[in-house]
Amino acid sequence: MAHRLPLRLRRRIVAAAAIGGVTCASVVAGAALADLSDPSGQGDVTASAAAASRISCPPVSGSLPEVPAGARAEVDRNLALLDAQLAEAGSRLAASPGTGGPDPAFVRDTVLGPLKDQRSSTIERIARSISRQGVTAPSGLGALAGCSLGSG
Repeated sequence: MAHRLPLRLRRRIVAAAAIGGVTCASVVAGAALADLSDPSGQGDVTASAAAASRISCPPVSGSLPEVPAGARAEVDRNLALLDAQLAEAGSRLAASPGTGGPDPAFVRDTVLGPLKDQRSSTIERIARSISRQGVTAPSGLGALAGCSLGSG
């Protein structure tokens, strides 16, 4: 007679397997991205073309006024989030399909568009956290949300 594991334990095993699978996929993706920066130039042509393009975004921290101490932690978290969003978009760009480099429509629709939306929300949170401390946030911060595709 086969012994069945309790449902709670089976769920834990399935969850652990899923987490392990995601972790392995992340490691493999990280290794693939590391191959993109292969200085020997022996990598895949598609990967090299995608790696030659970089996303450039205007810096937000230089456009902020003196950040009050009460808002410093939240502003720093959101500035770090902007960096993480840029890194994620760079990963999507590096993994973009196409043999002659990333397709402009793909880049616009699946990389730069969502990145602009994410950055816009994050910049708004930065402005709100500064405003809550009684300091007027500078106008025009929303213009810093847009990014562009540059080379090298």
